[in-house]
Amino acid sequence: MAERPRRRTPRQAEVRRVERLTPHMTRVVLGGPGLDGFGAGEYTDHYVKLLFPGDDPERPRMRTYTVRRWDAQAGELWLDVLVHGDAGVAGPWAAQAKPGDTIQLLGPGGDYAPRADVDWHLLAGDESALPAIAASLERMPADARAHVFIEVEGPEEEQKLEAPADATIIWLHRGDAPAGSALVPAVTALAFPAGTGQAFVHGEAGFVKELRRLLLVERALPRADVSISGYWRLGHDEDRWQATKRDWNRQVEEEQGVS
Repeated sequence: MAERPRRRTPRQAEVRRVERLTPHMTRVVLGGPGLDGFGAGEYTDHYVKLLFPGDDPERPRMRTYTVRRWDAQAGELWLDVLVHGDAGVAGPWAAQAKPGDTIQLLGPGGDYAPRADVDWHLLAGDESALPAIAASLERMPADARAHVFIEVEGPEEEQKLEAPADATIIWLHRGDAPAGSALVPAVTALAFPAGTGQAFVHGEAGFVKELRRLLLVERALPRADVSISGYWRLGHDEDRWQATKRDWNRQVEEEQGVS
């Protein structure tokens, strides 16, 4: 289970620059004195919770984003945000962000980093998992063996990734199909290498449930070697998903017999 953010007092960060990576992915780089002492670096799935005004002034709306990179020397925090027009809360904010804007955030939390003492790695996810996958590949030793499956809408959403020489990166294009439509069959067809493996699988909760069964039940990977969770759920905004995620996870564990 991911470690909860340790800091409960919000930090205020400033937008330093904004970069459009793909048609639907925008990088917002934050900085400023409010990030002094920011503690990311231990994990490659570190995340922060951005705070946006809500209907209740005392209860802001929170949106969770992976730390794509934390540059402690420069005091810069990179967040890659999916933007789909005016939909959502964080997407429109990222699309309109400009240097000097401010945003409050909590964090970081996190739980996963690629280990050097395994024989191979499996990384799989949709766009929401791409920042963590990219950060994980950059952290791996130069001789690490990795099988990477990333599902995006189309080829225009692919990004150039820094990875070990023995990493096989497969981009999957789902088009208008539901999230996981291309990813689940591709991961299922993988012939797992011999030796000890470590897996990181995140994204839409429905396909994560399917891959959880594949990894933990059918392929019997040790639970401690698998980081797997739904970052989001089709038909739910984050407020609703976070309110129901614990019950969903409990039900999945009971169905699959692996906690």
